[in-house]
Amino acid sequence: MDSILVTGNGALSGQIPIAGAKNACLTLMPAAILSDDPLTLTNAPRLSDIKTMTTLLESLGLEVASLQNGKVLAMSGRGANNLRADYDIVRKMRASILVLGPLLARHGRAEVSLPGGCAIGARPVDLHQRAMEALGAELELRDGYLHASAPNGLKGGIIDFPIVSVGATENALMAATLAKGTTEIRNAAREPEIVDLAHCLRAMGAQISGEGTSTITIQGVDSLGGATHPVVTDRIELGTYMLAPAITGGEVELLGGRRDLLAAFCDKLDEAGVDVTQTNTGLKVKRRSDHIKAVNVTTEPFPGFPTDLQAQMMAMLCTADGESVLEETIFENRFMHAPELNRMGAKIDVQGGTAKVTGVTRLKGAPVMATDLRASVSLILAGLAADGDTKVARVYHLDRGYEKVVTKLRGVGALIERIKGD
Repeated sequence: MDSILVTGNGALSGQIPIAGAKNACLTLMPAAILSDDPLTLTNAPRLSDIKTMTTLLESLGLEVASLQNGKVLAMSGRGANNLRADYDIVRKMRASILVLGPLLARHGRAEVSLPGGCAIGARPVDLHQRAMEALGAELELRDGYLHASAPNGLKGGIIDFPIVSVGATENALMAATLAKGTTEIRNAAREPEIVDLAHCLRAMGAQISGEGTSTITIQGVDSLGGATHPVVTDRIELGTYMLAPAITGGEVELLGGRRDLLAAFCDKLDEAGVDVTQTNTGLKVKRRSDHIKAVNVTTEPFPGFPTDLQAQMMAMLCTADGESVLEETIFENRFMHAPELNRMGAKIDVQGGTAKVTGVTRLKGAPVMATDLRASVSLILAGLAADGDTKVARVYHLDRGYEKVVTKLRGVGALIERIKGD
């Protein structure tokens, strides 16, 4: 397996282009099931997860063309003739569950394997099931598959989520576009990826209001058409690279960055002593002094601090002045990077869903192992600030969510290389 070698070499300087959002693109792609007409996505990220979703959609009979070196995806649901999302594909990626709503809405039936993804904690599909049942579908879990049917079509209804779920909100939103009557999604997720999906569906002819708030209303229509839609900027990639100059020093501009995508995160950076400035082309990041201040962080659904930036934030706080406390409220198994950071000289004590980080003067390079997607890049960030070499193993996790990480970091002066495995 490939690994990444990072050698700490001080301050970074330059520009890093930010790709389209992985989580948004993986949500937008299944929307192609809802129409015979073409759906074209621009600003698509070039990631292994996008290839997996492409494989899944093609297995269902959709046509998917990758254009302009993968930055444009052209899809058509006209040929969809298979309503079974097979385990061999779905097991690789959590987002595969997002074909459930579109298949039910368009074809009245679906068989979807229970999904896989990063091992960061329990992520059951009961909320997805609850949403489809609220729209009149019948579902049964059998032999590892969700068997769903709505032979007379879906019907509008009230979907009241007991907890906020991004994926379940996305599935419900897509399914409701073709349901007969009005659907109200209560306690809906508010993430930018939800807003992006609503904009795309509206361009296809859906009638949606309230996206970005906790209540979304959808008036079902008889059919949807095609559209061309730009994928929103990846706020998690943006936040990750914002932390690079915060950790090493220097000044880096993140091209395409928008503060409104990460307001809570930017507030924490400011508290830690890092300046974030909006420019005409993105965000400039520079720390105000030689040292980062300790801060406390609690992960929350949007617009709170993103769970997907918790590992990277922990890497920065490893060398902060003082003691920081990070509380993880979204996933119960998302501190697996802490022991690896401790191998580099960090002082992190994990107790349940809380991690106490006592800042040290310097980290030391060491061989470490990536345990999930965001953990893998947190170790790379830590390596940028460490003395000596840090070798990160199992970086196949990284390929799922970060496009050309070596090239982008090299572009601002990092000493980093990918080492091919056997």
